[in-house]
Amino acid sequence: MYSPGFNQVTDRALLLEAMQQNTFALLVGPLPGADPAVNPVASHLPLVVRNEGPHGLLEGHFAKANRHWQALAGRETLVVFPGPHGYVSPALYTEALSVPTWNYIAVHAWGALELVEDEAAKDTLLKNLIALHEPAYSDRWRALPENFRRTMLAGIVGFRIPIVRIEGKFKLSQNRNPADRANVHAAHAAGTPDEQELAAWMQRLGV
Repeated sequence: MYSPGFNQVTDRALLLEAMQQNTFALLVGPLPGADPAVNPVASHLPLVVRNEGPHGLLEGHFAKANRHWQALAGRETLVVFPGPHGYVSPALYTEALSVPTWNYIAVHAWGALELVEDEAAKDTLLKNLIALHEPAYSDRWRALPENFRRTMLAGIVGFRIPIVRIEGKFKLSQNRNPADRANVHAAHAAGTPDEQELAAWMQRLGV
């Protein structure tokens, strides 16, 4: 993605944290039999972001009926993590000759998608996802009738993606003067939940 130097973030811990805060991601690649350069498509999936390997490890699953997994298996896959975002009004700038813009956080990660098709391994993937989003449901999942659980597991295809390359863009008004940045921070802090997250990141990174 286009990312001027002042917006680039390379700190591994910060990138993992941003992904773990925004785990509903986009997996981008071709459909089976399609030209990957001409016909890319995207699947929207919740992922588990694990602090393993050089850049992290992603886990998730497709509905088996979603043929996208067939094309991505064994292929380097782009995974996009959209983070918080918010409008920036030119009224916040000290210079009258200014235009609107948009602040946002995004992380792009690449890695070869490895299928997980064994029932026990898929069950582990689901348990990891449940533990992340609703730990209290874990007991209910285990208590479901075995035939029902096996039917549910048969309807998904799991995967792991060891991240081999990653880039992060934190566009937080870094190129503006101190007065502009203070105004933007104040506006974000009083804005939507997304904008409040941007304000928190600005304060944390000393922007």
